[in-house]
Amino acid sequence: MAFADVILSRLDELDLNVNQAEARAGLPQGYIRGVIRNDEKRAVPNLEKAARICEALGLEFYFGPPRDHTAVDVVPPEDDDFAKVPIHEATLAAGAGSVNGSEEIVGTLAFRTDWLKKLGVAASKARVARVHGDSMAPTLCDGDMILIDTSKTDVPSRSKASRRKATPIYAFVEDGVARVKRIELVDTDFYAVLSDNPEFPTEFKRKSAVNQMKIIGKVLWWGHTSKE
Repeated sequence: MAFADVILSRLDELDLNVNQAEARAGLPQGYIRGVIRNDEKRAVPNLEKAARICEALGLEFYFGPPRDHTAVDVVPPEDDDFAKVPIHEATLAAGAGSVNGSEEIVGTLAFRTDWLKKLGVAASKARVARVHGDSMAPTLCDGDMILIDTSKTDVPSRSKASRRKATPIYAFVEDGVARVKRIELVDTDFYAVLSDNPEFPTEFKRKSAVNQMKIIGKVLWWGHTSKE
């Protein structure tokens, strides 16, 4: 379709004549008419003029590589099969720490309800947030999404020596900073706050200090974000 035909079709959609369209967009009289006149003197606009006319009429002006317009079939999930878990704007520091921004919910991420059940988390208690920093790498990388069970707010009551499972990862707030680390009981009085990245030293904290932390919940799942 010729450019002039596209403009004429758009004017019909907007129920505007040429003079009205030019006046509404603040264009000089005859600016659009010159490219749609019905004779051999029809003008071919340069790119700048074509872009300005498109902007005035609410049309996209694109000049670049071919775009992929292949249709994508999207099958909406059944409500009973999937649960929409809130995504929080706040990031959890995995490193030196950063202020916890905001707890505002910015979207949702759908998880299969049967999968959540296998993890042992109720959909109503599940939350998604992002990791900031690299102290938990390579397990958790900067920008990764993590799934948190907010019902699990009790830190381990047994030392690693008495357990076979890996030290759990928790999201917590300490001194106004939201963090994500492994927390392990090392003796009757102290906890170790562990990073998976060996470049970050282990932090030892008294039980009283850990008890004052706000434990957001236990991290049950994470998804890596590609940097390429």
